[in-house]
Amino acid sequence: MKLYEELVERNLLYQSTDDEALKKMLNGSPITVYNGFDPTADSLHVGHCVPYGVLRRMQRAGHHIVLLVGGATASIGDPSGKSDMRKMLSKKQINENIEKIKKTIGVFLKLDGDNPAVIVNNADWFDKLTYVDFMREIGVHFNVNKMMANEIYSNRIKEGGLTFFEMGYMPMQAYDFVHLNRTHGCTLQWGGADQWGNIVAGVELQRKLNFINGTDINLVGATNPLLVTPEGKKMGKTEKGALWIDKSRISAYDFYQGIYNTPDNCTEMMFANFTDIPMDEVREMISTNIVEAKKRLAYEITKFVRGEEDAKSAQTASETLFGGGGDMSNVPTFEWQAGKGVDTLADLLTACGLTKSKSEARRMCEQGAVTVRGEVIKDFALCITPDLFDDGELLLKKGKKSFVNVVLK
Repeated sequence: MKLYEELVERNLLYQSTDDEALKKMLNGSPITVYNGFDPTADSLHVGHCVPYGVLRRMQRAGHHIVLLVGGATASIGDPSGKSDMRKMLSKKQINENIEKIKKTIGVFLKLDGDNPAVIVNNADWFDKLTYVDFMREIGVHFNVNKMMANEIYSNRIKEGGLTFFEMGYMPMQAYDFVHLNRTHGCTLQWGGADQWGNIVAGVELQRKLNFINGTDINLVGATNPLLVTPEGKKMGKTEKGALWIDKSRISAYDFYQGIYNTPDNCTEMMFANFTDIPMDEVREMISTNIVEAKKRLAYEITKFVRGEEDAKSAQTASETLFGGGGDMSNVPTFEWQAGKGVDTLADLLTACGLTKSKSEARRMCEQGAVTVRGEVIKDFALCITPDLFDDGELLLKKGKKSFVNVVLK
């Protein structure tokens, strides 16, 4: 199956500025495509990585990938989908985040060998531009009334107000596309659906420059759907936090469980993007038994992101906890020592991370949502003593799916 048809069949193509041109690009000779991201954190989570699943297929088909790290644009912050202005990061924070994120990109894309992805930083060209030069060359082509009508900005105005500072984000991203066409021959920009307005701005900027310069450069923009919960929120985080790609940020078990707890409406898209399982097989699995399908999904994505050993370990831990018996070595653990200030059940639930606060621990206990060694305990003030432990271990459970094995130190 050709690449364009593969993306359509897997529902990974959401919209494009020119469908016919996009089809010719993806199914024809190798092109250069770019995707940009701002290093606002020091790791990527699953929700960030949908475009990388698509780029992985493009690279596999022989196309050239350029990853743009927004060292300059991160200094402003993308207003897309935000009701408040993003926290401003220092240049030091941005650079530290960039170096850490690079290590996780390799999960999805080849960074060496044949046809490696190239990583560039837009600070390298924006730092050389003066404000006046940029406004004269690029800013002049942006109509403020049209920008205000774009949902990127209109939502910010409705929700929290828009700063002049943030207004500069769209022209900067648009210029990125033009610059990468000039320096790397990029003709396609790919991103998530929430980036549509910024992507279109780059395509339109080049059209205006064509008219002025007498050139005929055709840039195309396209997006993939977002992973969203039934409430319409972007997926990538769970009750416990983000499903980080960086192994040091999350245990294999918590990653596996986070994938397993994916909302049902996200299951098909996650199969489509992060695995190569044929879609007729995926849809058959989901329609036949959604629970077993999500177990398969959790295993396959954990294996893809973290490796087969972690996937098997997390699967075993899950089966141990939900099936009874088995090896507890793969279950998240917390060391407890008498006399160290963790004296009650509420203290312990909070210290081991099952609850965020003692007040939440109290509420969970009173609601009968906490079990100790398989027994429901409503007394949040229960004293924790060595006598409660069996062979030095004490299994805590909150709700149906959150476990910690407390180990006596």
